[in-house]
Formats: sequence, structure tokens, C-alpha cells
Amino acid sequence: MKNIEAYLYGMVLGTHSFLLMDDFLKPDVYSEIKEQYFLPGGETGTAATVLESLGVSVRIDGTWIGREVAPLLRNFYAEKNVDLSSLKFTDDAGVMDYVVITGIVRTPMGHFQKLFSSGKQWWNDPKEEDIVGCKVAAVDPYFGEQSIKAAELCVKHGIPYVTIDSKHDSYFHKHAAINVVSKECYSEKYADESAETVMKLMMQETDGLTILTQGGGEMLYGRRGEEIHRMKPFDVTVRSTLGAGDTFKAGCVYALLNGYSDEETVRFASACSGIAISRFPLPLNPPRLDEVKALIEKQERYISRGFLKKL
Repeated sequence: MKNIEAYLYGMVLGTHSFLLMDDFLKPDVYSEIKEQYFLPGGETGTAATVLESLGVSVRIDGTWIGREVAPLLRNFYAEKNVDLSSLKFTDDAGVMDYVVITGIVRTPMGHFQKLFSSGKQWWNDPKEEDIVGCKVAAVDPYFGEQSIKAAELCVKHGIPYVTIDSKHDSYFHKHAAINVVSKECYSEKYADESAETVMKLMMQETDGLTILTQGGGEMLYGRRGEEIHRMKPFDVTVRSTLGAGDTFKAGCVYALLNGYSDEETVRFASACSGIAISRFPLPLNPPRLDEVKALIEKQERYISRGFLKKL
């Protein structure tokens, strides 16, 4: 594949998803499965699927791919502009997770605590030649020294990158073009602090854009020396929240690639995520560029007519 635009480094796996017919699981109560799938997942896998749907050429690297996941990835991306050549394929079963979903509620399950505590590396070292040849990147912070190396290589070669859920004092945050921090993350890492306090702390540690997402609540965003800006997410009917954050990250990568302003970036990423949560399964129905633009235009019409208030 030639002229790769986006390099993504992080978690790539196979996801077994189960959408329930009715309410979420209860102890000793039967639940009917409405739909189930085995599709590419992980923060990087999902972001790659979304970016490709938006028209971006992608190369992914990270997790080693085992025998049960390899056919899935190869078949799924066979006709898509996603380059798998940097991945390492192994003889074990491969990394998978299992997610039970009903509307806004989901529970992921897997073996990640055991994998991360095994003392063994089950992901690739980033390759400098992959990063040199791209225009933008996304680096997830979960693979220790290897993730830091990927970010360092981006800095070395002047490749702007998006990261997620990175603390204010981390290398990832200080050097990222965009850091997207979820409510789940900052509620855990800054347990006694308000979202506004966390934003101020993070904004003063980087020249990049910091975005705090809060599920259905308003998003906060800004840069060093600025006031905190706010934006409401798009009002959509939620079918599944699986992949919402990964899609938001993909939207930020697209915006970075295309030189969007901060406000345009947050709005575009939010629209991508809004479309993602309105359908299931996301990998088979990723947001298209025309759909994202249409949702944004619809919101702007509502604001201009006074039906919505712009923050």
C-alpha cells in the first residue's frame, strides 16, 4: 500500500459482542441475545475501521495477532485501505474480548489483567519507517516503553499524534497534538477533582489540544492560556456505546489530518461518535464522511432556527 496517511499504534483484537434483547444481565435471570458478532475491535482496530470509512488510508501495528483473530482481520480488511503488513502473526489463539451490551450499558470481559501481568510482551515494537511515511498518527499509551517509543518517533519526525486517557504529567500528553480523556479515565486518575480542575491542570502542561469527554454530558476542551470551551454532544438515539470513544479518537485523527480548528475538531469527532452509538455493530456500519457532515449541518440548522443553543 502506498501513501499511508495515518499510522495507528495500540490494541488490535477480535471482539465477541452480544446485544441483548431486553434489560441488562441480572443474577439468575435468563437474557435473550438479540444479535452477536465476532469482528475486529480494540482501540486501534476500531479507529482503523472508522478512519478507512472516512476515506483515510491507514497502517496499524500493536497487538500480536493469533490464529483465531488472523483470519478475521485478513478477511475483514481484504478490500479496505488498511495495511496489516506491520502486524506480527503468531500460533496462539490471539487476543480477544467479550462484550455484553444493552443500549447505554455495556460490560467488557477478557484476560487483560493476566496478559499484562504475565511479564511477557505480546505486542510489537513500533517501526520507525512506518511513522516516517505517514502524515498523522494515533498512539495509545497501554504498551509501556513501546508506546512511549512510538510517541518519541512521532516527535522526532514531526508527525502530529492523537493519544487517549493520558495524564497531565505524561510524555504522551505533553507532546500530543490532541489528548482525548474520557470521564472513566479522569474519574479514576483524578478521583477527588472536578472536570474543570482536571482540564486546567492538563491544559497548562501542553501546547496541544485537550478534550475531556463525559458520555452524554458536555465536552470540555482547550489549550494552554485559554479559557475552557464547552460543547454538547449530538442528540441521537443510542443503540450501543461500544466503540464510541475509539470513534471519537478516529474523528480527531481525521480532523488533525485535515487541519480543522479546535471547535471543528471537537464537533466532527462528536458527530462521528454520535453516528457510531446509533447503530450496531459498529465495524459493519462505521460512519461515512457524508453522514458525519449531514449530522453537523442538521445541528447547525437547528441552532440557526433557535431550536438548539450553541455553547
